[in-house]
Amino acid sequence: MAATLFAKFVPKHGWLPLTQTVRHGSKAVTRHRKPLHILKQKLLAVTKYIPPPQPFPRGAYPSESDHNQEDNGLMLLQKKDLKKIFEDYKMIAVVQNNCGNAEDMVILKHRLHKHGISVKFFPNKVTRPFLINSIYCNMAPLFIGPTVLLVSKEPKVKEMLTSLRASPQMTLLGACIDDTLLSVQGIVSYSKLPAMTVVQGELVSGLTMLTSHTASLLQRHPAHLSSLLQQYIKQQNPNNGTEASPTAEQAT
Repeated sequence: MAATLFAKFVPKHGWLPLTQTVRHGSKAVTRHRKPLHILKQKLLAVTKYIPPPQPFPRGAYPSESDHNQEDNGLMLLQKKDLKKIFEDYKMIAVVQNNCGNAEDMVILKHRLHKHGISVKFFPNKVTRPFLINSIYCNMAPLFIGPTVLLVSKEPKVKEMLTSLRASPQMTLLGACIDDTLLSVQGIVSYSKLPAMTVVQGELVSGLTMLTSHTASLLQRHPAHLSSLLQQYIKQQNPNNGTEASPTAEQAT
């Protein structure tokens, strides 16, 4: 009996107890990196590797040969047409095409054609050299990226703004109207001005009113003086009209 109980309670070889005591505890980190000495920091800064600058991608900037390249026949013809446009048309607007497809461009052309506005396409390599060497040099910064020219014989700003409002992919950058460079805000202000006929009518009516007023002022004093003289003559000769009739009868 005693041997049986002793065999139950005595652990066998390779047997682990049911409960084990595990010690849990975190050890605080008290060691920090020691700062480098100032001389070592200077030495590392001086001896730091600086990689050489990477060259620009090929074609990112125009080369000098491009500037010195002579214009071919097509570019000369396009510059001639562009010069004629600036001489014949009174309104030349610059519009930037922001990812507009061919269908949108056809619709915009149709809307502008109703008001007598044409759409012209010129590459920037033709437009910028022409503007820099002309009196319209201040328009050269507007030609960045894909641009389109909206031209008309007469300034039709209000119709142009109405047509561009229906095409959000077309952004108005500026315009040259009657040899005057205008910004977008200036173009909007110009569209709010009355028509030329209305302004001319108001000017003629104002000048006529001033002329009539001046004429009335010039005639006022002589008329007043004449009426005073007539009244004075009547007061000096009160019987002048009654005495004239008997003398006439005696003469007969």
